[in-house]
Amino acid sequence: MMKKSTLNFLLAGSFHIIFIQLSAGQNPEATSSKYDQHKVFSPLFYGNNVNEYRSASGMPGPKYWQNRADYKINVNLDTAKHRIEGSVIITYTNNSPDQLTFLWLQADQNVFREDSRHALTNSIKGRSFTVTGFTNGDEIKSVSLIKNGKKEKADWFVTDTRMQIKLKDTLKSAGTKIQIEIFYAFDIPVSIGDSRMGRNKTKNGWIYEIAQWYPRMEVYDDISGWNLIPYTGDAEFYLEYGNFDYIITAPANLLIAGSGELINSAEVLTPKEMSRLSAARNSDETIFIKDSTEILSANSYPARGNLSWHFICKNSRDISWAASKAFLWDAARINLPSGKRALAQSIYPVESAGPDGYGRSTEYIKASIELYSDKWYEYTYPIATNVGCKEGGMEYPGIIFCDFTNRKGDLWYDVTHEFGHNWFPMIVGSNERVFPWMDEGLNTFINIISTQAFNHGEYYVFNDIQKFVQQIVNMMPESIMTTQNVVQGPYSDWAAYYKPCIGLVILREQILGTDRFDFAFRTYIQRWAFKHPTPWDFFHTMDNAAGEDLSWFWNEWFFTTWNLDQSVKEIKYIDGDPSKGALITIENLEGLALPVTIAIKEENGKTDTLRFPAEIWQRGADWTFKYRSGSKILSVTIDPGHTLPDINPDNNILSGMK
Repeated sequence: MMKKSTLNFLLAGSFHIIFIQLSAGQNPEATSSKYDQHKVFSPLFYGNNVNEYRSASGMPGPKYWQNRADYKINVNLDTAKHRIEGSVIITYTNNSPDQLTFLWLQADQNVFREDSRHALTNSIKGRSFTVTGFTNGDEIKSVSLIKNGKKEKADWFVTDTRMQIKLKDTLKSAGTKIQIEIFYAFDIPVSIGDSRMGRNKTKNGWIYEIAQWYPRMEVYDDISGWNLIPYTGDAEFYLEYGNFDYIITAPANLLIAGSGELINSAEVLTPKEMSRLSAARNSDETIFIKDSTEILSANSYPARGNLSWHFICKNSRDISWAASKAFLWDAARINLPSGKRALAQSIYPVESAGPDGYGRSTEYIKASIELYSDKWYEYTYPIATNVGCKEGGMEYPGIIFCDFTNRKGDLWYDVTHEFGHNWFPMIVGSNERVFPWMDEGLNTFINIISTQAFNHGEYYVFNDIQKFVQQIVNMMPESIMTTQNVVQGPYSDWAAYYKPCIGLVILREQILGTDRFDFAFRTYIQRWAFKHPTPWDFFHTMDNAAGEDLSWFWNEWFFTTWNLDQSVKEIKYIDGDPSKGALITIENLEGLALPVTIAIKEENGKTDTLRFPAEIWQRGADWTFKYRSGSKILSVTIDPGHTLPDINPDNNILSGMK
C-alpha cells in the first residue's frame, strides 16, 4: 500500500544546496564520537538460524515445504443492498511434515465490526486505517468439511478476524488434502480512502472495490506454525499460494474486472467490446474498449438482468475485483521479455479521465510492468488492471486500486508503486504482518529505478538523501525490524518504506555497485518466487550472490536506530609543505559505519575524488590517510553528492588553507 505524501517525496526527491563555512585546518565543531566498531562489526550477527528447510546460503533448503490453498468461489453482488453473498470451497493441502488436528482461517471482514480488535484499539488520533461506518463483518452461515467425497458439519468458531476448525480426523502430512465449504455474506462498507476496499459513489454510479472478500487460509510455515496475528487494518497480509476459480453474478449493466483472466468474455461483453479488446491485445497504444458515450447506454452490455463473470487466476496468493456501471475502460498490450504478452487495462469514472489523469493510466501500467519484468522477474499474470476509485492505493495480484483524483506524477507514482507490489509480495510471498519492509521497502526501492527509466525520467528528480534525513530525523527512533502494529504514527513510513529503500540504494550505489547488487537482488527474487522468505533468507542471499559479508550493514541498518555523522576532522601538511603531501583525518561521530566518498580541491586547480570502504571504521572512529597534494588544499568534502543520510552536514567540509 502506498503512503502518497511521503512516497512521492522519496521518488521525486529535491535538490538541496547546503552552505558550509570553510574553516582553516581543523573543524572547530568536532566532538567526541559515539561510534563503537565492536557493535557494528559484531561476529555474532548471524546465529544458527538455518536448517534443512532454509539454507545458510539464503536459498530454500533441500526439504523446504509450504502448504497450498486452492479456491472455488461463487458469489452474488446485490447493488441494492450493497452486499455480497455466496460460498467458497477451499482445497487445502498439508505439505508440512506435521499432522494437523485443527486449521486456522482468516475472516478479514470482521475488521469492520464495531467490536473488532481494530475498532477497540484504534486511537482517536487516527492511524493509516480507519473505519467510519461499521458492518456485521463476515456473516458465516455454515461451515462443512469434505473428505473422501463425504460432507459433514465442521466444529468451528470465530475469534475476531480468525476462524478455527477443529478436525475429527487428523490431516496427515506429505500432501494430504481436505476441502472446506463455507457459505457466507457481508455488507460492503463505504470506502474512506485507506480501508483497502469498499464502495464509493460517482456521478454515474457506485464503484465497488472488493478485497478480503472470502474466508482465506492462514499460513502454516516452518517458522511459526500457524501465523495468527489478527488483522487490525494497518499490517497487511501473509497468504498461501494456489489456483482460484471464481464467479461473480451481478446486474448486467456493471463492468467487472478481477485478478487473473476472464474466461467467459463472449457471455458478458458485447461484440463491439470483444473486437476492441482484441485490437488492444495487439496494440502498444491505448485503445478504448468503452468510452464516455457508452457507459450508460443499454447497448453497451448484454440485454439480460444479471451476468455471471467467470475468472481464473493461477498460482496466486489472493484475488480481488472491482465493479461499476460508471467505468470507462481502455487497454493496451504488455510486451514481456520471453516474447509472451499480457494486457494492461484501466477502468475509471469520467471524473478521472483526461490526458493529465487516467488517460495515461494504461501507459503507466504497461511501462512499469515491462520495466520490472525486464529488470527483475517476468510478470506472471495475464492481465494488469488499475481501478480508479476512492482507495488511496492498494495492491492485489494483477489488480490495483488507486485514488481516482490522481493526476500527472501522483498517478504515475501510485501506479508504479502498487504494481511494484506484484513482485513484493505477490511473487515473493513475504510475511507483511510481521515484516512490512520486505514488501514496502523493497518495492519502494524498485519504484525509484522505474521512475528513473520511465519516459527518459519524466517524473524523476535527483534525491538529496542529506536533505531528506534532515526532514525526518525525528522519525528515526523506530528500527526497520519492528512489527507494523507496534510502530506509531509517521514512524511507520520511515521503518517500512524509506529507511529500507534508502539502505538498498546505498548498498547498490555505494557498497556493491549496480552489477553485483542487481545480480544478487534478482537471485533473491528467483529463489523465493511463490515461496515464503524470511529476512534472513534475504540477507544470506544478498551476501552469497554478491560475494560480500554484509552482516555489519544488515545489523546496523535494519536492527538499530543509529545515525550517521561523518566529519572532516583535520588537514596537516607533511613538514608544513603542501607539495610533500597532506595527512587528512576523517571522523565517524555517530553509530553507523558506511563507505566514505571524499572530494578534494587544490589551489592549483587539481581536483580528485577518493572512495574508502566501510571497513576503515573497523579500526575505530578516526581514519587518517595520506593525500599527494601539489599545492594548498582549498577544501576536503565528505559525501559531495549527498548520497548518504548524514544528520550533520555542517562538518562535512574543511579547508586546508593557512
